[in-house]
Amino acid sequence: MAHVRTYRPDVRVGNWREDVTLEEDTLKDFLDRKERGELMVQKTGFLKQNILKQVSLSVSVGGAVCFGDVVMLVNVCGDNSCSVSIYADLTNLGEGPSPGSLWGQWGRSLQPCTRNAFIISSVDGSAEGEPLRYNQSFALRTTSGFAGGLYLTSDHKTFQKCAKKSRLQEVIMEHQANFLSWWKVLHNDPQERLEHEGLPVPANSKVLISHCKTNQALAVLGQHILWTPYGKEYEVTAHTFLDSHKAERDINHWLLLTADPAGARLTLLDHP
Repeated sequence: MAHVRTYRPDVRVGNWREDVTLEEDTLKDFLDRKERGELMVQKTGFLKQNILKQVSLSVSVGGAVCFGDVVMLVNVCGDNSCSVSIYADLTNLGEGPSPGSLWGQWGRSLQPCTRNAFIISSVDGSAEGEPLRYNQSFALRTTSGFAGGLYLTSDHKTFQKCAKKSRLQEVIMEHQANFLSWWKVLHNDPQERLEHEGLPVPANSKVLISHCKTNQALAVLGQHILWTPYGKEYEVTAHTFLDSHKAERDINHWLLLTADPAGARLTLLDHP
């Protein structure tokens, strides 16, 4: 056996065994995570599939918004429309979106989904089906299920707690319903605000949504843009913007959008 060459150019040298074992372990870990649905692409797909699931808006009875109605909060500026939407991330997927910030979803034709549908909830004992009235306190809650039943909440801004981009009073989603989640609807014309107090709030008409504690109106800021997995979005905050006539600007005007009675799952924004 002395003439047998024990060394050849293709003999492996170095830590080749460790490298092979590491590759096998990496592949095994990848397959295990894929089987459990823990890959990032799987989580993202699961999140979008649930958060963008279509929701049927309520049809307004007599043209008024009622407690228990499912509506969208839509701001219309020129040819563009923007709806208040949950900024859902990949945390706590088993329990739905975690509490966090809100952003305005931009689009010409907005489709109601789990992400942007809100329920008009009573805070003073009003029964479902009763009309919501101007200056009456109420809460805005996301749909149950994957959306988690979160409440639209705001509070006075501080150095540590404010909107990320504008540094104004932030609007967030919280699990708990308290005074910080109370809002009221005001007429969009300040000169007619007193005369309309106590009257039913019409659906699909421009109104102001004011925070009861801070007296700041809900607003969408088109100059503060964020690109998210859902597209181009604007920051939503609670701040009253006044023009030279001491009237609220268009960015404070909102539609409590309901479904069109003449079409299935259609809204007034779907019509030319």
